[in-house]
Amino acid sequence: MISSLQSGVLEFLCVLVLIALGNLLTLRRLGGYPQTLSEPFISILVPARNEERNIEACIRSLLSQDYANLEVIVLNDESTDRSGEILERLGQEYPHLKVIEGQPLAAGWLGKNWACAQLAEAARGDYLLFTDADTQHHPLTIREAVGAMLATGAALLSGLPRQEMKTWGELVTLPGLAWATFLFPLWASRYLPLPFFSIAIGQFMLFRRDAYLAIGGHAAVRSNVVEDFALARRATRLGWRVVFCDISRRVSCRMYQSFNEVIDGMTKNLFGVFNLPLPIFLLIWLWLLIVFILPVAGLTLYLLGWAMPGFSPTLAIIAILISVFLWGVSDWGFHLPVTLAVFYPFSVMVLVMIAGRSAWFHYSKRSMSWKGRELTDRGKMDP
Repeated sequence: MISSLQSGVLEFLCVLVLIALGNLLTLRRLGGYPQTLSEPFISILVPARNEERNIEACIRSLLSQDYANLEVIVLNDESTDRSGEILERLGQEYPHLKVIEGQPLAAGWLGKNWACAQLAEAARGDYLLFTDADTQHHPLTIREAVGAMLATGAALLSGLPRQEMKTWGELVTLPGLAWATFLFPLWASRYLPLPFFSIAIGQFMLFRRDAYLAIGGHAAVRSNVVEDFALARRATRLGWRVVFCDISRRVSCRMYQSFNEVIDGMTKNLFGVFNLPLPIFLLIWLWLLIVFILPVAGLTLYLLGWAMPGFSPTLAIIAILISVFLWGVSDWGFHLPVTLAVFYPFSVMVLVMIAGRSAWFHYSKRSMSWKGRELTDRGKMDP
């Protein structure tokens, strides 16, 4: 039985290698599209709640764009830290920066979705860029993103920023985001415009205004904790083109700054991203545990003289090498340290723990707070 399971693991890993190589060969980077001299009016929209650590660097990077026809609007979402003070000072330094105070959270809405809806209401642009307060942007980001939009005819352009990691908790867990993204068949959306293959990352979502309004904007996903995925899939379902590209050379993000923040943040989102019945969700993570941990655990027992009946150390070594290659490819693809790939067993075990915690929070209806607000309604993604 063990030998059959090992063979199945290897077959599955080979499929993942094909998907990853397909992404590596086809995922185009921001700046790799034909550029245009056209400068449609862009509204850059930043929701900010308790972002005193990040907000100044983010806003300065957005106000330093090599693009003239834009406005930057920041919504101070009832912050209780120094965010408001910092934004007031930046507003005095940059007269073309617009800062608005968020309205109290409306019933039935999650905080970020409510903030983004208010930002969209205040925006005047033909294009709307929603970006997080913990991001930083290269001066060419907007120009190249517009070029990519016009070249592809996209209604929504998104990508995964390069994740800045400093603490050990970030180094162990956050490469899992790049790995999960890179092992999703991103290239399939070009040929199969189906909602399942459409993804977006809320840290960078550039909409054509007409498309954003046509899909209902954030009001259509008001209680969804994974509003980025939901908006992308809703756009595809309604016939709009969604393009995902490599923005890691142009946009960076320090999403979390401690292991506890990583755990809470991923607990909030992970179950909703999969949007599957609980048994299937748990089976997927059990299978991933088998695929990536069984070869390591089995080989360790074998070297200690406690080999499982039918266990093949050769197949285990091959599986481990392929796994390191897979994690290395995703790290390289998103400009993360490739050396982190050797720590993939720890990453997988932490991700499995977070997945179980995410499912528990979702189904137990336990109260969970994020940035000082209770997440009482986690919502459900559109199918």
